[in-house]
Amino acid sequence: MEDLSLHILDIAENAMRAGGKRLVIEIIENEGDDRLTIRIEDDGRGMDAQTLKEATNPFFTTKGGKKVGLGLSLFAQAARQTGGELTIESSEGVGTEVIAVFRPSHPDMKPIGDIAETMAILIAGNPAVRFVFDHKTAESHYHFDSFESD
Repeated sequence: MEDLSLHILDIAENAMRAGGKRLVIEIIENEGDDRLTIRIEDDGRGMDAQTLKEATNPFFTTKGGKKVGLGLSLFAQAARQTGGELTIESSEGVGTEVIAVFRPSHPDMKPIGDIAETMAILIAGNPAVRFVFDHKTAESHYHFDSFESD
């Protein structure tokens, strides 16, 4: 995947496939600490301990008919190649939280990409799902909730 917004799209689609009806997508840019954190949380089925253990294995998938599951493994690789990491917490019947931390100054850092387009695609294609999006920097905070109107 060429940019981080495509990773976000992939993880969000997996969350909805797992029954997620509320997705929280958060991007936190901290220039002072040279950190970019992407957090994606859903209220889907969650994963059992064995699935959670295998989640970043590219040769493991829960999708029937497929032999590989590259989404989380590629996201983890993108984080690790900048000196960052990916963590996953999940509980059956509760949901899943994926957190990827990147070092933006690293030469292997991927661009963030077109987050607005990614969110528009997710919202337009899944109107029954509540998307909460936050983008925080030292100077600003943008918040959007697809179920709230002004």
